[in-house]
Amino acid sequence: MCGISGIVGSADVTKRLYSCMLNLEYRGYDSCGMAVLADGQIDVRKNIGRVAEVFEKERFAELSGTIGIAHSRWATHGNPTKANSHPHTSCDGRIAVVHNGIIGNYQPLKDELIAAGHKFTSETDTEVLAHLLEHNYKACGNFERSVREAMERMEGTYAFAALSADHPDTFFCGRNRSPLIIGIGKDANFIGSDIVAFIEYTKKVAYLNDNEYAIVSKDGFEIKNASTGKPQARAIDTVAWDAEQAKKGGYPHFLLKEIYEQPNALREALEIDEKKIEAVADIMNEADRTYLIGCGTTFYAALLAQYYFKEFAGVYAPAVSSDEFPNLCGVDERTAVLAISQSGETFDTLEALRYAKRHGAKTIAIVNALGSSMTREVDFVIMQGAGPEKSVLSTKAMTSQITVLTRIALELSKRRGALPKTELNEISDGLLELGTIVRSVLDEQPGFIRRIANRVGHFNKWLYIGRSYHLPAALEAALKLKEVTYIPAEGMAGGFMKHGPISLVDEEMAVVVLMPPPENEALHRSTFNSVSEMRSRGGKMIGIHFDPWESVFDEQIVLPKVHKALAPIPQLVVGQLLAYFMAILLKRDPDNPRGLAKSVTVE
Repeated sequence: MCGISGIVGSADVTKRLYSCMLNLEYRGYDSCGMAVLADGQIDVRKNIGRVAEVFEKERFAELSGTIGIAHSRWATHGNPTKANSHPHTSCDGRIAVVHNGIIGNYQPLKDELIAAGHKFTSETDTEVLAHLLEHNYKACGNFERSVREAMERMEGTYAFAALSADHPDTFFCGRNRSPLIIGIGKDANFIGSDIVAFIEYTKKVAYLNDNEYAIVSKDGFEIKNASTGKPQARAIDTVAWDAEQAKKGGYPHFLLKEIYEQPNALREALEIDEKKIEAVADIMNEADRTYLIGCGTTFYAALLAQYYFKEFAGVYAPAVSSDEFPNLCGVDERTAVLAISQSGETFDTLEALRYAKRHGAKTIAIVNALGSSMTREVDFVIMQGAGPEKSVLSTKAMTSQITVLTRIALELSKRRGALPKTELNEISDGLLELGTIVRSVLDEQPGFIRRIANRVGHFNKWLYIGRSYHLPAALEAALKLKEVTYIPAEGMAGGFMKHGPISLVDEEMAVVVLMPPPENEALHRSTFNSVSEMRSRGGKMIGIHFDPWESVFDEQIVLPKVHKALAPIPQLVVGQLLAYFMAILLKRDPDNPRGLAKSVTVE
C-alpha cells in the first residue's frame, strides 16, 4: 500500500528514481509524484494516474539532480487529486516529504500549525509533516533535530522520507510500524518501501526498525533512535532475489507469470530445512492451544490448514482472521500463534502478533518478503522462499504457504501418533508430487479454461461451493474472481446452501463446484447432492473435479489424480486461471485491481 522511493548519488537520479517507482506499482496506487533537489531548489512534479502517464504529463524527464524522493499514493485522507498527491512541501517550498501510513493525530497538529500561520493546500495527513518539519526547523535551526521532534509528536503508523533544500547531499527518513528499507549501492544509496524498488541496482540492504530514523548520503547512512538520537548499529544483509525474478519474463501480466511460477514455489517450500518445520511442530506440540491467523487469502490458507491439523495430527488449531483475533481469542503463555503473511507487513496481522506477545504467547510466522517487519518481531520465522510476488492478487505465495503448513501438520502428527505411518507416507508422497501435478494443470488446462471463461463471461452472479478441505479453496477462488473482475462472487459450504442461499440460484447464476476426488466417497456423495439441487434450479454448473465420467456439469475442468487431502491445491490453480481469463475478457487490469493494494499496511 503506497510506495516510497529515494536515491542520493553522484550522478543524476531521475531515470533510476522513475524505475524504482515502476517497480513499486504492484503495491497499488492512484497517483504519484517525484521531488528532485538541484541548485538549492526542490522541483516537485505529481498528478493522478499511472506512473508512466504522470511521467509524460508532468514531464519528469526535465528533472535533473543527484538526490530525489518519489511516491505512489493509495488514497486514505483526501480523494485522488493532484493536490493530494505526494510529495508535499512546506510553505516556503524548501522541504518536501513523502509518506506511507496514517498520522493518527494529524488533525490537532494541523489545527496547531494553521494557528501558527501555516497554509495547507491538500486534504492529506501527510502535509502536516512537511509543515511540522518547517515549523521545528525555523525554531531550532537543526534539521535532524526537527525530524526527531516531528517523530516524537506524530502518532500512528508511518514511514516517510524528507528532502531539505539546505541539505543538498542528504535525505532523512524514518518509520514507525510501516516498512522502510535502505539499499546500499556503489555510486548511490537508496530507500524503498520494498526491496523490489531498488533490487536492480543493489542487493545490499539495511532495515530500519520502529521509532528509528536514518540520514542517508551517497557515501553511507546512519540510523538513530528517534527518542534518544543515539546511533544504532545495523548489519548489512544481502538479498537472495535477483532483479529478473521481479520482471514479467515475457508474460503479459505479473499475475499470469506468478500463477505459472507455482511449481517452483512449491518445490522451494518442500526444500525448506526440515529442522525449521520440526521447530514449529515442537512449539505447537508444547502449547495448550495454537491459533492460525491471516487476512484475506492468508486467512483462507489458515482455514485449509485448520482442516489439516485436525485430520493429520488430531489438533484443533482454529483459523482466525487477524483483524478479529484480539476481540475473540484468549491468549496466555501457554498459547502459540502462527501468522501467515506474504508481505510480512500486514497491519492487522502485525497488531494481532503484538497483542499475542503482550500476553506472553509464543509467536511464529510464515512469510515470503525478505526483511519485513514480521520477520523481526516474531519468536520464530519460516521464510517460504516463493520469490517476489508483484501482482496484487496472491497466488504462488498462498500455495507455497499451504505446502509449508501441510509439512508442519505432518510433523506434528508424528509427535502425536495421530496417523499410521503408511498413511503419513502416502500424504508425504502426494505432497512431493504436487509440483508435477500443478505443472501438468498449467501445461494442459489454460486454453480450455479460457474458452470456458469466454462462454460464461456474461454471468454477473457467481457462487463457489466446497465441503471440508474444499471449502477454503472455494472461498479463495471466489475472492480471486471478486478481486480482479469486480463481479460479486460468494464462496460457501455445500451444506449451508439449503439454509437460505439456495434461493439465489437461478438461470442467471454461475455455480462453480469444487468436487472432492471419488476416493473420498462420503464427501463426494454429499457434494454431488448439492450439485443436483442447484442444477434443478437452473444454475449454470461449472465443475472442477477429478472424475472424467462426471456428466452433471454444463462446463467442467477435469484434473489429474492427486491425494484426496491435497486436491484443493490444483483446484486453487484452476480458480486463479479462471479469474485471470475472466479479467482479460472484461478488460480489467489483472495486476492492479481498482481500490486494492498489495500490502495493507494501515488500519
